[in-house]
Amino acid sequence: MKIFESIINHKINTITADELLKYANQFNITVNRQQAIKIAEYLRGKKINIFADSERAKLIREIAKAAGPQTARDVNKLFTELTKS
Repeated sequence: MKIFESIINHKINTITADELLKYANQFNITVNRQQAIKIAEYLRGKKINIFADSERAKLIREIAKAAGPQTARDVNKLFTELTKS
C-alpha cells in the first residue's frame, strides 16, 4: 500500500494546471484555468501527504480559497475515495 500512497502523493505534489484540468474534467469537478493554475502553484513542491488527515484538511482549505467551497468539497470527495483503505 505504501507504493500506491507514494505514487498518488507524488502526482499531487507535481501536478500541472493542465493535468489538474484534465483530472477535474474526468471526475466531474468544476475548475477553471485560473483556479487550476493557483491550485497547481500551491501544490508544487509542498510534499503534501493526502493520506494524513490534517494535511489533507489544510489542502482542502487552500483549494477552497483558490477555487471556491463547492470545488473544495468535490476534491475532498475524490481524495476520500483515493485514500480509502
